[in-house]
Amino acid sequence: MSVAIVTGSSGLIGSEAVGFLHEQGLDVIGVDNDLRAYFFGADASTHWNEERLVAAFPRFTPHNIDIRHMELISDLFARYSRAISIVIHSAAQPSHDWAAREPMTDFSVNAVGTLNLLEATRTHCPDAAFILLSTNKVYGDAPNELPLIETETRWEVDPTHPFAAEGIDETMRIDQSKHSLFGASKLAGDVMAQEYGRYFGIKTGIFRGGCLTGPQHSGAELHGFLAYLARCTVTGTPYTVFGYKAKQVRDNIHSYDLVNALWHFAQNPTPGAVYNMGGSRFSNCSMLEAIALLEELSGRELEYTVGDQAREGDHIWYVSDVRRFRADYPDWDFRHSLRDMAEEIVEATRERFLEV
Repeated sequence: MSVAIVTGSSGLIGSEAVGFLHEQGLDVIGVDNDLRAYFFGADASTHWNEERLVAAFPRFTPHNIDIRHMELISDLFARYSRAISIVIHSAAQPSHDWAAREPMTDFSVNAVGTLNLLEATRTHCPDAAFILLSTNKVYGDAPNELPLIETETRWEVDPTHPFAAEGIDETMRIDQSKHSLFGASKLAGDVMAQEYGRYFGIKTGIFRGGCLTGPQHSGAELHGFLAYLARCTVTGTPYTVFGYKAKQVRDNIHSYDLVNALWHFAQNPTPGAVYNMGGSRFSNCSMLEAIALLEELSGRELEYTVGDQAREGDHIWYVSDVRRFRADYPDWDFRHSLRDMAEEIVEATRERFLEV
């Protein structure tokens, strides 16, 4: 039986990957030590999701392993060796703000942890596809240099700019900008994954995600804006928007659509490939637009304030141009619209927080 290893297996993308790969007939080995609870508090714990996965998928085996511990990672990979056909690395410290609190922890998770997994793959299963969930924050705040126009509910790129029609493509520069420490640590892992593809020939694919979301997201104030915004709206919790008049724009992609893209890549990988992957022009919104949508779907009004200070290195407008991936994998497409995602998240939030 072919084996898949998924890091961050109880998180949003990891748990979606567990279910998806299990349906493809693979034995799925999860790696997750619930660091999210350490980062963001008990309410952000993913333990509930691990319990759900164990109950739902009989060929899923979770392991409480920290990806920073090379010996433990190497032992796990050695156990399954060349039976491993795919590695999806979605474990991360994902927050701008949190990274500044503990830079050593942030870098050790995002950069050193990624290197550990790459080396374990090269040593024990060099024919496996290795997929890294990177981030659009590798571009730092360079996207903020785009010519922006303020409208009633959002910022938009001047329609004469090449990125206006489809979004930001992979030619956006990755240096000489403010990344936040999180963006810098993710960039280190991103470039290392590229190098393992180009230098060693490992089948690495790097996916620079926009806002990744879905009903299994354990959203927190510092990460997972749509899920946390839905939680605040549904439960009556006050919410603070950080800067940009609440008109900052993000593209949102459902966890299933992303994992489906990862699967397409794994079937025909190109070592060192880099793709921007988000909701693109198909699915994007500003904070004001997201608030209005969630208020409509929940039937509740959100109590929120708009602060003057934006997060360090944060984007004013970011929409992913996914045409490079579409060109390489034309059979892939989106299945979930922004409204679909918001409806699922609101319903899941009601079940998790109101019914409890």
